[in-house]
Amino acid sequence: MILLPAIDIRGGKAVRLYQGEYARETVYDDDPVDAARRWAAGGAEWIHVVDLDGAKTGTPVNLEAIEAIAGAVECRIEVGGGLRDLPSAEAVLAAGAERVVVGTAALRDPDFLAELIDVQGPERVVVSVDARGGKVSLAGWTESSGVDVADAVADLSGRGVGRFLFTPIEVDGTLEGPNIAELERVAGATGAAVIASGGVGTLDHLKELATTSPSNVEAVVVGKALYEGKFTVEEALVALRAGK
Repeated sequence: MILLPAIDIRGGKAVRLYQGEYARETVYDDDPVDAARRWAAGGAEWIHVVDLDGAKTGTPVNLEAIEAIAGAVECRIEVGGGLRDLPSAEAVLAAGAERVVVGTAALRDPDFLAELIDVQGPERVVVSVDARGGKVSLAGWTESSGVDVADAVADLSGRGVGRFLFTPIEVDGTLEGPNIAELERVAGATGAAVIASGGVGTLDHLKELATTSPSNVEAVVVGKALYEGKFTVEEALVALRAGK
């Protein structure tokens, strides 16, 4: 299973939110590049970057920081946050991202999603499906769509999506463990690859994901636990080798 250390950028700094609430923010690095270099030095091959400002405004805000991260490490990076049209997605790819993560627009604008997949190919596109209470959340987790998350994933799979990022918002930033039951429900709704996100706080959580999650769950995003020293990137990689 692939480890994706996270860098969430707000106001040019590396931060983490608690359960997706912008008012409950902790700043960990004044320069996100410092975090990227730590994760790379620990052996990470991928880094997951979120432009939190972009997620809230609907257009990329931290392109300079993304470009700096891409230029500072050899890791491949995926980037999301505010990517709701083709020019925004292409700007992020031009800044050095290997693939883009789209959320709100994937559900609200089918034509954009189809064009993005057609132009860039499914391997460069990840659709982020975030849920609160089993229902899909939109616009930087500020709105509920009322759509069941498994139904949304099944529908998007039928539209050519080859990779999903799934975050149950209730556990995000809590360190209390991933929501395995919801992850299994989402992964069971698609044959596409799934990246798990949210709740990881211990090495045992990683071992559980690696050994019990469905076979199409290929990776896990970890943020707060790494920033707070619950374990290192090196230890996480060893734990994930316990499974697939």
